Amino acid sequence: MSERVAILGATGYSGRELVERLRRHSRVELVRAACRQDVGKNLDQVLPGAPAQPLCSLEDVDFSQLDTVFLCLPHAASAEWGEHALKAGCRVIDLSADYRLKSAELYKQVYNLDHPHPERLQQAVYGLTELHRPQLQDAQLIANPGCYPTSVLLGLAPLQKAGLLGGLVVADSKSGVSGAGRSAALANLHGEVAENLRPYAVGDKHRHRSEMLQQLNGAADLLFVPQVAPCFRGMISNLYVDLPEGDVQRLYQEFYANEPFVKVLPAGDIAQMAHSRQTNLCVLSLHPMPEQGKLVVISTIDNLVKGAAGQALQNLNVAKGWPETEGLL
Repeated sequence: MSERVAILGATGYSGRELVERLRRHSRVELVRAACRQDVGKNLDQVLPGAPAQPLCSLEDVDFSQLDTVFLCLPHAASAEWGEHALKAGCRVIDLSADYRLKSAELYKQVYNLDHPHPERLQQAVYGLTELHRPQLQDAQLIANPGCYPTSVLLGLAPLQKAGLLGGLVVADSKSGVSGAGRSAALANLHGEVAENLRPYAVGDKHRHRSEMLQQLNGAADLLFVPQVAPCFRGMISNLYVDLPEGDVQRLYQEFYANEPFVKVLPAGDIAQMAHSRQTNLCVLSLHPMPEQGKLVVISTIDNLVKGAAGQALQNLNVAKGWPETEGLL
C-alpha cells in the first residue's frame, strides 16, 4: 500500500520541488497539495513548467486520511498545522524553522515569537540525514534543516566528529535568490539581483546561525556571512577553519565513503555550484593552506533540493526504512 502524503504550502519553490519528486516516487501517493491563494488551480498554472497537480486549500486537507504531511509553510504557521497533523497520527516533516531549535526561549529570541507548541521541540529529530540517520528511523516529527546549515554542517562534520574542530570557523556562504521564497520583495527583484552580489544579515544576525551553533554543540564558534548571488538556485559555502594535523582528504573520504548524497572531490579539484545543481548532492572540496595554518572547505548544494525538498524526501525514506535514494536519482 502506498504512503499517503500531502504538502501544505505547495506553491512555494520548495513545495514545487517536492511535488515533482513525490510524483515520481514509487512508494508514495500524493493525495493533497494545499496552498492559500491559488485554490482550485493546477500547480502548472501558478508555476509554469511544474506538474499539473490540483491545488486545494489547507482547510480541505483531511489528516485522518494521510500517513505523512510535509510542511512548506512560514515559521509559526507550520507549527500550528503540524499540531493538527500530529494529533491525527501523521508523520510530520517540516521544512520551516519551527522545530529546529530545542529551546523555546531561543526560538523566541531568534524569531521574535512565542512558539505555539514548545512541548514538541524536544520530540523533533533534526533531519540532517547523514548525521542523524539512527534517530530518523521511525521518527514522527522531523525538522528539516535550513539550506545554509546543511551546506555548513556537512562541510564541518568530519572534523567535528574527529575532535579536530575548534576556534573560530568563518562561513562565507552564497545562495541563489530562491532561498528568499516567492513573496514579493524589492531586494529580490531581477533588477536588484542581476549583476550584483549582496551580503545581508552581516554581524551574525542571520537566524540560521543559532541552528548551526546548536549542532556544533560548543565545538567551535561561528562567524557567518550570507550573501545573495545573481542566480535562481544553488548554494556554496566557503569554510575557513584551523588546519588540523593528518590527512584531511582521507578523513573526509572515509567519513562520507558510503553516503549516496555526499561527494568528496579528488584533491586539487574545486567544488562549484554546477556540481550539485538540481540534485540532492552535497559536493565538497578540501584545500589545505599549511603556510597560513588554515583549511578551506568548499561545500556546495542545491538550496531547493539537498537544502529543502530533496532532503525532506531523503528523511521520509529513512524514516520508512526504504532505499534512501528512492525518488531522488
